[in-house]
Amino acid sequence: MTTLPNCPKCNSEYTYEDGALLVCPECAHEWEAGAADAGEVVVKDANGNVLSNGDSVSIIKNLKVKGSTSDIKVGTKVKNIRLIEDSGDGHNIDCKIDGFGAMKLKSEVVKKL
Repeated sequence: MTTLPNCPKCNSEYTYEDGALLVCPECAHEWEAGAADAGEVVVKDANGNVLSNGDSVSIIKNLKVKGSTSDIKVGTKVKNIRLIEDSGDGHNIDCKIDGFGAMKLKSEVVKKL
């Protein structure tokens, strides 16, 4: 029997396999089996599609931008995203949006094109 890794989020030892994913029953965190070992960042969009560096995404809800009088509208296309490790604030996509410049987005507000 192989030993499963502890949960990377809460360090629980009670992880279990669910298909290709590992699941923590204590904090409900899910991750791909190879991702935790390799140290890779696995980011999924609002529909559950796995995102990767260089993908194009679309914004699925209006986003208010601090310090700006205009919002990022639904349907805005963002090309060539870069995935970053979540620093605790939920922002795990680094990108450049035309008319707004460089910013970070949450994966929950985008869908893969």
